[in-house]
Amino acid sequence: MISRRRLLCAIPVAAGLAVFASRMSWASMTQAPAYEALQIKLPKNACDCHVHVFDPDRFPYAESRTYTPDKSPVPFLEQHLSRLGMDRVVIVQPSPYGTDNRCLLDALNRMGKQRARGVAVIGQNVTDQALQDMHAAGVRGVRLNLEVKGNADIAQVQQALQSIAKRVQPLDWHIQMYANLDTVKALADTVRNLPVKVVFDHYGHLDAAQGLDQPGYEEMLSLLSEGHVYVKLSALYRVSQKTDYSDVAQYAQSLVSHRADRLLWASDFPHTMPAPGTTRSKDKIELFRREDDGRALNHVAAWIKDPKTLHQILVDNPDRLYWQA
Repeated sequence: MISRRRLLCAIPVAAGLAVFASRMSWASMTQAPAYEALQIKLPKNACDCHVHVFDPDRFPYAESRTYTPDKSPVPFLEQHLSRLGMDRVVIVQPSPYGTDNRCLLDALNRMGKQRARGVAVIGQNVTDQALQDMHAAGVRGVRLNLEVKGNADIAQVQQALQSIAKRVQPLDWHIQMYANLDTVKALADTVRNLPVKVVFDHYGHLDAAQGLDQPGYEEMLSLLSEGHVYVKLSALYRVSQKTDYSDVAQYAQSLVSHRADRLLWASDFPHTMPAPGTTRSKDKIELFRREDDGRALNHVAAWIKDPKTLHQILVDNPDRLYWQA
């Protein structure tokens, strides 16, 4: 018989194992189970429009980072794309690298411009030559991440958007924003008047539990309908608390009904969301969230159903935004 003392001692261990089971270290990623088999036949040049590469052994993280992710170098990205059967990919500069885009540019060089495009993060002092060099390497956008540190100052963001737009308009780049719907609502008029396209990450970081009438969603739909923005159908776990993500279906269908030609699909591999209740720190390595990206793609395909619309989202829209620019 197990004593009460031994049982109580075992509870934290079991809880810790449960949390660990939902996380993946760089070493375990090579033995990760295969993704769920796709329920659709992927068309040629299907694109995963939002992934990250982390290679701290070769490219150290920025000292100013708010967290320290584990490793996920280019070979792990190649493995991910092979499991999904994706021909193309868009690599997005992650926040732990700050404005040091060397890891991103190295990944683009190794994968080649026919397969890979990039979204960089730039500082105020970036030179025109540096932007030209990044363009030649395959960069087609600049990311503005307003969610890692939170509490976006709207006036500062407006100024940043206008400044970035002025720099990247000659290159026909877009601005990619990770912002919540409150921020989208506050910035709607600014976005509407920018001379460049804007891409909202991860369903505009909506809250799937709040319903279609949640503040900011109408503004995002208006911007989408008017053709000012693209929206990424990505990272279901960032917007839903349900294990099957079923409450996201109405948003995917709503977005499709407004502008299917302005939607993109993405996995958000290798999934840098911390475990619930975790305080992020740069002093400890944060393991990746375990996600089945085959299942994530199957969810979206089941919600949308129409093969022509899926072709737009997986092939036509990314080709227009990233490869024809």
